[in-house]
Amino acid sequence: MNFQKSPLDGVVVIYPNVLRDDRGYFFEAFSKKRYSEICGNVDFVQDNVSESVKDTIRGLHYQVGEFAQGKLCKVLSGKVIDVAVDIRFGSPTFGKYFATELSEENSAQLWIPPGFAHGFSVLSDKAVFHYKCTNYYSKMHERAIRFNDPALNIQWQVNQPTVSQKDLAAPLFAEIEKDFIIS
Repeated sequence: MNFQKSPLDGVVVIYPNVLRDDRGYFFEAFSKKRYSEICGNVDFVQDNVSESVKDTIRGLHYQVGEFAQGKLCKVLSGKVIDVAVDIRFGSPTFGKYFATELSEENSAQLWIPPGFAHGFSVLSDKAVFHYKCTNYYSKMHERAIRFNDPALNIQWQVNQPTVSQKDLAAPLFAEIEKDFIIS
């Protein structure tokens, strides 16, 4: 397993060792012992899977307070641009984003700790997206940032995005509460 730190403190791209042959492939998608070296001592409590069609954008989502989540993201089929936005007030990279391609072909994973908003755009005809969460979903603690906020200028690599009404109505980055503060 190899990994690459991003410019955002704590956000890491993980490249599992994939064993390929004429039957297909095999890789270790998660091992608490090995991943704790990269992600810290995290305890995943919920797995989520979504299927989306080409040009869909989901996000930018996060949870606050006692339900803040870290996410280990992986594409099971298809290809996406996966995005993490630093929402930690006081961080030197506050308001910056990191984007990377996750696909069935590259088998890469993205670790996003609490304190970051998360979203992805679908580049293939269809994508199945899987992510492990360090906390349970809580509607009361759920927050979002508008995906197309010009202050963030995220390059989603889609021309005519399909976005949920909820995500279209999300507040701009400048309007988010100070839920994550670094002193």
